[in-house]
Amino acid sequence: MNEHCPRLLLLLSLSLAWLPAAGWADDCKHLVATGNPEYPPYLWRDPHDPTQLMGANADLLKQVAKELGLVVEVVYAGPWSRAQEEARTGRIDMLAGYFLTDARQQAMDFIKPAFLFTPSVVWVRADDTFAYTGWADLHGRNGGTLVSNSHGQKFDDYAKAHLNLEAVPTAAQAFQKLLHKRNDYVIYEQFPGVALAQTLGVQHNLKVLEPPVSSEGLYLALSREAPCITPTLREALERKMREVVASDLPERLVQENLERWKAQQQ
Repeated sequence: MNEHCPRLLLLLSLSLAWLPAAGWADDCKHLVATGNPEYPPYLWRDPHDPTQLMGANADLLKQVAKELGLVVEVVYAGPWSRAQEEARTGRIDMLAGYFLTDARQQAMDFIKPAFLFTPSVVWVRADDTFAYTGWADLHGRNGGTLVSNSHGQKFDDYAKAHLNLEAVPTAAQAFQKLLHKRNDYVIYEQFPGVALAQTLGVQHNLKVLEPPVSSEGLYLALSREAPCITPTLREALERKMREVVASDLPERLVQENLERWKAQQQ
């Protein structure tokens, strides 16, 4: 019996590591996430508590965490560029919604599959449009985008090689530069752009050109430097995310948070 004890203990320890609720160390049951704070209906600052982010991404992440016996707080960590840096350095555990690119995969672990897809589009002044059928029609024009933002690996590579895009810290700044004719267009996600235009009261001054430049997946991305992000947690999140994506929960949360956002603006 004694000669089998080490093997039995090893098997027991491996089994316990996979228990979803009881398997986490006490100090790792409470995790912290952040994201783009100008991204309704996916994420935006809670008007009742600006230290927190709310939206479809936050709701989905909290639901996933709850089913794993964890608690995730989705906090405001500054502008999008700073929020990404906080996660890369491990001061924050994860990003609630991140486009996948080659460079980002070098710094973060992406939980697959993507939980939502969002189109990035060309925004122009409503009274100053131009013929547009694809990326090549942006050649020779001055465009705007956000610092540290991505619109998918293929478009990012194309834009770097062929387009003139000036990056600013916030989407509000990008829209204002467009309206003041300092740019000819802005590349930004469609739903967050609609929400921002309504907030700024400029929805009638802006127009979206079709087709989108890209439609990219939003992923949960985990910091490689955060001490609580373990292989066990990554695999548990991947299993749970597959279940979530197979349901209608992500789409329902987007619609619910669109209504929440509109109600708050009223």
